[in-house]
Amino acid sequence: MQLNFKEIFTAFMVLFAVIDIVGNIPIIIDLRKKYGHIQSEKASIISGVIMIVFLFLGERILSLIGIDVNSFAVAGSFILFFIALEMILGITLYKDDEGSNLTASVFPLAFPLIAGPGSLTTLLSLRAEFRIENIIVAVIVNVIVIYIVLKTSARIERIIGKNGISITRKIFGVILLAIAVKLFTANIKALF
Repeated sequence: MQLNFKEIFTAFMVLFAVIDIVGNIPIIIDLRKKYGHIQSEKASIISGVIMIVFLFLGERILSLIGIDVNSFAVAGSFILFFIALEMILGITLYKDDEGSNLTASVFPLAFPLIAGPGSLTTLLSLRAEFRIENIIVAVIVNVIVIYIVLKTSARIERIIGKNGISITRKIFGVILLAIAVKLFTANIKALF
């Protein structure tokens, strides 16, 4: 097992930007108003489990349908690109279906808000570049941050305010855009 702190930090930052838990604070607060209590532990653990399971089984699922990791990483770079545009421009490109009798802690919070298409695609894209143990550590650290943010979401919104959340979201959007471009260029070469 080789832990590389540069890889862990990079993978953590990529996932943190994609999951955008700070940018999702208004959504979390809205869910709290609609459903009352949100189980932060349950949402964090379930999203972490989904991400780690997909990290290990995602490649097998892809090979079953005949797609290699580099192609998936290129497709993932497009998703990251559009998520970054959403964050920077403040628009919504991806609309999620509302309405489910499951608890808000699992749906839509753990899936698809935290462990959604963007983070799952990102995990496989990261797997094409980084060692798996570094990605797992990055996922665990992200789950801890997600738990802390879920527990303190109302307080965070009061402290940094709507403008603070908006600025944070735009900064991570630019970082994510740069990561999407790097991911695209690194994997497109492998395809040709």
